[in-house]
Amino acid sequence: MEVIRTSTSERTVSVAVVGCGHWGRNHLRVFNELPLARVTAASDPSAPALDWTRRRYPGVRVTADPEAVARDPDVDAVVLACPATLHAPLARLMLDAGKHVLVEKPLAGTSRDAWDLVRLARDRRRVLMTGHTFLYNNSVRLIRQLVRRRAFGRVYYLTARRNHMGLIREDVSALWDLAAHDISIFMYLLDAAPVRVACMGASFLREGRADAAFLTLEFPGGVLGHVQVSWLDAAKVREVVVIGDRERILFDDLSTMEPVRVFKRGVSAEPFAESFGDFKYLVRDGHIVSPTVRMQEPLKVEADEFVQCITKGRRPLCDGELGARVVAVLEAADASMKKGGSPLEVPSDPH
Repeated sequence: MEVIRTSTSERTVSVAVVGCGHWGRNHLRVFNELPLARVTAASDPSAPALDWTRRRYPGVRVTADPEAVARDPDVDAVVLACPATLHAPLARLMLDAGKHVLVEKPLAGTSRDAWDLVRLARDRRRVLMTGHTFLYNNSVRLIRQLVRRRAFGRVYYLTARRNHMGLIREDVSALWDLAAHDISIFMYLLDAAPVRVACMGASFLREGRADAAFLTLEFPGGVLGHVQVSWLDAAKVREVVVIGDRERILFDDLSTMEPVRVFKRGVSAEPFAESFGDFKYLVRDGHIVSPTVRMQEPLKVEADEFVQCITKGRRPLCDGELGARVVAVLEAADASMKKGGSPLEVPSDPH
């Protein structure tokens, strides 16, 4: 692993937040709560957003110009919580200025731009991190451990549903907004990227930007993944299921009492002794277990890792490469949708 040059060893990391809307305000809060970070600057084109930031954090320098943040010698790292169309150009600007960068998902609007950012960060020896926050959720991390147990057996497939009536974003489709979460979760649980993707979706509210989509992913070894996302369904659902031959694991992000449930039930094909090639089906029917999950705010865990990677020269879990691979899947899904759902290969680094 390459060593990332850091701007600080033990001193506090100076952070700027670009984009002071709903999610940017969460970043302002969590970085101000970290012992080794301090928010020194913030940028947003909206005067009301800057006024809110100035009132809430009077010690933070505010500006409507992100280039002023790039020029600020006191800023070590930048968090980009701005519209997705600005992610690539602003990340490039900040990396060129020598800043470490945390970019909210998606990392970029195209895989080419995403991989260019990965290479730029490597050349500048700076931390480039993508905000796939669910990988810092302790429920998801527990499921990764559970899936790797011998007791779980072989992974057959994964499913995810992420439905919510709104918030309807103007900068990306529901596919890029919602499915990005589940693609990153699947990749984390399987420790692999999809090799093929097929997607169908529809634009019911606005032409050219899908507000509902159905995505099928093929992973190495024949493992399948299916993702359903919608901005139109009034029933709010945030659910991931992993099906194995011995167990089934459910993650319900809306459940505060039992976010993870393990169903010790499964079906597997076993050799049948009477004749070669015949099989019987072995059904396992056992208990349902709800393991304890330690509650932490995923965004704060993510922010802390960003700071730790800067101060200690480590590579983040959600590095730029992971972000670029998710963008490549989303890009291939868009292309599949335009071809009526035809399966397409997911390309790796285009260069």
